Amino acid sequence: MAEQENCVRLTRTAKKRAAEMPIVEEQPVLKKRVVLGELPNLSNIVVPINKSAGDLPRKQKIKPKPKAKKAIILKEDEAPKEYIDGMSDDPQMCGPYASDIYEYLHKLEVDPKRRPLPDYIEKVQKDVSPNMRGILVDWLVEVAEEYKLVSDTLYLTITYIDRFLSLNVLNRQKLQLLGVSSMLIASKYEEINPPNVEDFCYITDNTYTKEEVVKTESDILNSLKFELGSPTIKTFLRRFTRVAQEDCKILSLQLEFLGYYLAELSLLDYNCVKFLPSLVAATVIFLARFIITPKMHPWTLTLQQYSGYKPSDLKECVLIIHDLYLSRRGGGLQAVREKYKQHKFKRVASMPSPPEVPVSFFEDLKE
Repeated sequence: MAEQENCVRLTRTAKKRAAEMPIVEEQPVLKKRVVLGELPNLSNIVVPINKSAGDLPRKQKIKPKPKAKKAIILKEDEAPKEYIDGMSDDPQMCGPYASDIYEYLHKLEVDPKRRPLPDYIEKVQKDVSPNMRGILVDWLVEVAEEYKLVSDTLYLTITYIDRFLSLNVLNRQKLQLLGVSSMLIASKYEEINPPNVEDFCYITDNTYTKEEVVKTESDILNSLKFELGSPTIKTFLRRFTRVAQEDCKILSLQLEFLGYYLAELSLLDYNCVKFLPSLVAATVIFLARFIITPKMHPWTLTLQQYSGYKPSDLKECVLIIHDLYLSRRGGGLQAVREKYKQHKFKRVASMPSPPEVPVSFFEDLKE
């Protein structure tokens, strides 16, 4: 009994002492952050809740995200090279590496493995004519529009067709099959959500079965030895368009769309197969500038420097594409022309052009 009383007394004393002691809140155990050198421009800085942004050290202040610009503007004090290479506004142009990238692309475009034969219809094909090729390309432009494919897919498709026909004899009945199978491959290479095989069968009114499309796809891949990445006209046109507007404060959509139109017109003509993509891209800029301002010389020393072509180098290609623009060649092929008569492309296909390019414009520029 005495032992029980002692236990009760001790318990009461312990409670009394506990009540008299100051209350100390338990502090959470803070994990120590491990520093990995110095990482500039950190975007994941932890901001304490009980501190305002003004109490933070300078290095920890988070800069607000800049608003999207409606137009790319070139300030007067910016160097043209930075603007041209895309360092100032467009990170996708990879400004710091642009020179090395385009030097590599120029080497890649002359690689025989990635080039079609300039005269494959005369030397290889027996049942396919330049006119048939033009009709196929014009139809593929409509297919690309129908499925809202990016233009890079269209350019790669035509590249695969020309390369395949340079190596394999094809019956004309299989030409459309070659076209859709090439576009299927190009779509897988370029598109985020490419059309499926059934879509390409449907667009041919089920003329070909799914098995035939897949078999032709396999034949193309094996013929090209899976060398699918090739620079196209569009690859070089992106850069040359910027160079062409080095002295402009706001990029001209009219020049850009006119360039795209002329480039797609060049795809229709078999005679343009022999030209390198970079030369066609340079030609397109030359001709677009001429159409917009016929009285000004369309070429500059800066364009010559960045493209690597003099006006005299472009003459033959300029005359072919100018004839295409005026419908003196390929007048029956309307898909590209109708496409660029749309308002979203500023109706550049309806722009007037002088009937002839002055011979003096093909003379080499003096520095």
